Amino acid sequence: MRRREFVTLLGGTAAAWSLAAHAQQPAMPMVGFLHFGSLSQFAFQVAAFAEGLNETGYIERQNVAIEYRWAEGHYDRLPAFAADLVSRKVDVIAAIGPQCAIAAKNATSTIPIVFTVGTDPVTDGLVASLATPGGNLTGISLLAAELLPKRLELLSELVPQARVFCLLVNPKNANPWIKDVQEAAREKGVQLNILQASTEGEIDDALATLVNVHADALVIGDDPFFSARDDQLVALASRYAIPTAYPFREFAAAGGLVSYGPSLRASARQAGFYAGKILKGAKPADLPVQQPTKFELVINRKTAKALGITVPQTLLVAADEVIE
Repeated sequence: MRRREFVTLLGGTAAAWSLAAHAQQPAMPMVGFLHFGSLSQFAFQVAAFAEGLNETGYIERQNVAIEYRWAEGHYDRLPAFAADLVSRKVDVIAAIGPQCAIAAKNATSTIPIVFTVGTDPVTDGLVASLATPGGNLTGISLLAAELLPKRLELLSELVPQARVFCLLVNPKNANPWIKDVQEAAREKGVQLNILQASTEGEIDDALATLVNVHADALVIGDDPFFSARDDQLVALASRYAIPTAYPFREFAAAGGLVSYGPSLRASARQAGFYAGKILKGAKPADLPVQQPTKFELVINRKTAKALGITVPQTLLVAADEVIE
């Protein structure tokens, strides 16, 4: 055989070996990321989710692919998004928010789902119990709604003369914790009015009534819809000069007076970690639902000054962060 023919043959054999090796490489696992909000508002959760994945050895676009679906606050889009992720045969779905978790659960009983919710996942029917979830779902329960009485208490410390409080809730979602806030208000001897809103326009209308009821303070309920409207809520609270307590740090960072609740960033990171463990073979049924062990108290002192509020030293010392 001539040398040129031999080299050509060798080159063709090497190419065949390369194609065969490439064909034998396992397909890159795929994660579906289903979120109630928008990327512009919740990019920090994407980064935190990636950190959690990285802890298990997965790096996006290197050894794992992520399909993102953003509802932009439109919950009616979630069932179609969840069905689309299932049709793409993703290996695990990260469902950020209770509505996302329910949509994903309704879409599949086989693909593993990792959720982060501020509601009770047992009451919502997502898992059998926190310790032994069962089925194809597990995740993080933020316990955010259970902290509403604490936020009313914080407002009472910041505005001790307040006698009329308002609580903003989304009527389209279950609000079983309202009775806890009402009980806290009764114990303090203050009046509590319930305001309802499920659209941007309804938020405007609801907060416009603050003047009519002579409200002294406002508590924002725990709902993904409100989390996706933090700028609007903070701007309206500023317009009506109403001291307001919020569920998450992002509100205070946007100019809200005070926030008290779990870290959305930490929960997204834990969701990424759980997703990575599942990609490595763990079963959702064997991963207990995690709950936060720390809650962040954030005070925006600049906003307090604008409202004429002197923040008690006890709160400044207790705060995890004071925004000047």
